[in-house]
Amino acid sequence: MNPFDQAYCLSALQTLIGIDSTTGQYEEIQRTVSRMAEDMGFVCSPLRKGGVVVDLGGEGEPLVVTAHLDDIGLMVRHVNADGTLNVCPVGGLYPFYCVTENVRVYSRGGRVHTGCVCRTPNSIHVTEEELRGVLPDFRTNVCVVLDEDVHTAEDVQKLGIATGDVIALEPRFTVAGGYIKSRFLDDKAAAALLLTAMREIAEGRLTLRRKVYAYFAVYEEIGHGTSWLPEGVKDILAVDIAPTGPEQNSDERKVTVFAKDSRFPYHRGMTGELCDAAEESGADWVTDIFTPHYGTDCDTSLVAGHDVRHAAIGFGTANSHGYERTHVDGLRNTYTLLCAYLQK
Repeated sequence: MNPFDQAYCLSALQTLIGIDSTTGQYEEIQRTVSRMAEDMGFVCSPLRKGGVVVDLGGEGEPLVVTAHLDDIGLMVRHVNADGTLNVCPVGGLYPFYCVTENVRVYSRGGRVHTGCVCRTPNSIHVTEEELRGVLPDFRTNVCVVLDEDVHTAEDVQKLGIATGDVIALEPRFTVAGGYIKSRFLDDKAAAALLLTAMREIAEGRLTLRRKVYAYFAVYEEIGHGTSWLPEGVKDILAVDIAPTGPEQNSDERKVTVFAKDSRFPYHRGMTGELCDAAEESGADWVTDIFTPHYGTDCDTSLVAGHDVRHAAIGFGTANSHGYERTHVDGLRNTYTLLCAYLQK
C-alpha cells in the first residue's frame, strides 16, 4: 500500500484552490499544473482548447485518469443602469448558493475588480414582506455590486468591465478537525490527489502496470472536458466528488465507486475491477448512484464517440456546487483505491 502524503496533497489543493479558474479561464492553472508535473520529470501536452495531458509512463493498453481544473462561476450578462452587474451562471451555479459571496471580476483588459453577489433590494430591513420569500434569481433579483464608486452604467464601462467578463467566487479554503471546507473541491481536490499519485510514480514508489495518462480537463463543468482523448486509449477513469445526501451511500470519510449517474451506468466490468481493488487495498468504500443532476467527464468521452470502458471514483462531498466539505479520510481512501487500481 502506498502511504498517503497528506501534507503534500493539502498543499497542492490549496495552491489549486487559490487560482481562479472559472470554466474558460484556464491559462494560469494550466501553467501551474504543467509546471508541477514537469518538475516531477513528466512530459506535458497542452491542448489547444485548454487542458493538459501528462504522460505518466508504463506499457500496455492505455488508461486515462482524469480530474478537472475548471470551476463553476459567473459571467457579466450586462451592466445595469445603477452600476450593478446583471450576471449569468457558468456551469451549475445556483443563486441560493452564492448570494452574499465575495467575487473577482476579470475584465478583458486584464484588470481585476472585487465585488459581492447581492439580492435586490439588498437590505432586509427595507424589503417589502412579500419580496422576502421570493427565491433569488440571476435574471430578476440578484446582481453583483462592485467595490467601486460607481452609480451608472457609464461609470462601470469606464472601468473596462463589459458583457462577457468572467466572475470568480471567493473559495474560502479552510481545514478544521480533519474536514476540508472550500468552494471548488469539485474537482480540485481530485486534481490534488492525482498530483500526489504522480509524485509517487515519479519517485519510483508506485509502479504502473499499464500505460497511463493524467488528463487535467478544463471544460468538465459545461460538458466537453474529455471530448478528445489521446490515441489508443482503452479505458477512462474519472476522479470526482461523490455527493452526499439523505438517500446516498456516499460519506465524507469514504471513497465511492460510482455505479450510475444521471446519464447512464458505468462500465460493469471496469467498475467491478475497482470494487475488487477497493476490497483488496483495505480502503473504506461504498458504491453509489447519482441522479438526477450529476455526471463526469467519462460521460463526455462516450458521447463524443470513443470506444472506451469508463468508470469513476470519488471522495464523499457535502454541499456540492456550494461551499463544499469533505474529510481527509475521504481523500486518503480515494488515494488508496486510485493507487491500488493503477497497480492492478
